Amino acid sequence: MSDLVLGLLVLGGVLFTCVLVYNRVQERAAQRAFGASQPDVLLEEAARRREPVLHKPAVAHASPHPAIDYAIDITLPRSTPALLEGWSAIEQRFARRVLLAPGKDERTWRAGLQLVTRAGVVSEAELIEFRSAVETLGAKLGATLSAPEMRAALEGARELDKVCADSDIQVALHVIGQGVEPEAGEQPFQVVRREDGVTLVLDVAVTPDLARSYEAMAREGRALAASHGARLVDDRGNALDERALAAIGAQLEAVRQALAGHGIDTGSPLARRLFS
Repeated sequence: MSDLVLGLLVLGGVLFTCVLVYNRVQERAAQRAFGASQPDVLLEEAARRREPVLHKPAVAHASPHPAIDYAIDITLPRSTPALLEGWSAIEQRFARRVLLAPGKDERTWRAGLQLVTRAGVVSEAELIEFRSAVETLGAKLGATLSAPEMRAALEGARELDKVCADSDIQVALHVIGQGVEPEAGEQPFQVVRREDGVTLVLDVAVTPDLARSYEAMAREGRALAASHGARLVDDRGNALDERALAAIGAQLEAVRQALAGHGIDTGSPLARRLFS
């Protein structure tokens, strides 16, 4: 092979290598220039996609309470998600009136139907339907169930409903006068403005520490009336003096004791469920 041919071959190889190196440099430069500002849209879209998820029914943070719920204890032979799946149908049927809460371990649960609400006592037919639904679910899972006698539960619910009807009250103190302005700040009672003054309102059953809350409301009413030259009156327009205010306080204490006799403290989560 002549020296001229050999030289041409070497020169061609060098040029080929330079082209490869130049292309690689240009490719990397392009990636640096556009990589951060021009992300792969398809990859981003794929990252944003999420497969459909089957949401489990909510498990109650509070356990069914024998004072207001018909509670059924469930003991499973083993922990199983099938309980929550089966419970969803019961939850859809009875909505907010049912609770399912875990017990001491993954095998024990308590299901409950609220027997009393502001609307009254649950019907016997609904209670039978609830118990039957839980028993059917338990049978499918091989669970052991323990439930109270339904007739006694309904009788207790009717007695509680009478107490609730007497306890579901609001106390209103009216401060009648011009320019009455209560002090700003959080109070255990509501302040409702009216054309001729303000009304202080206490929702008895759902108010915590009922006696102290009422005392705060009565004190505010007296102070507003004194500072604005206004009158403190009841719903009928009768003046409220110290004796009348004390009489109202005594009535509220009787209401508190009646509810406490059924295991319900005013303003407690149980009371809020009962009077929701």
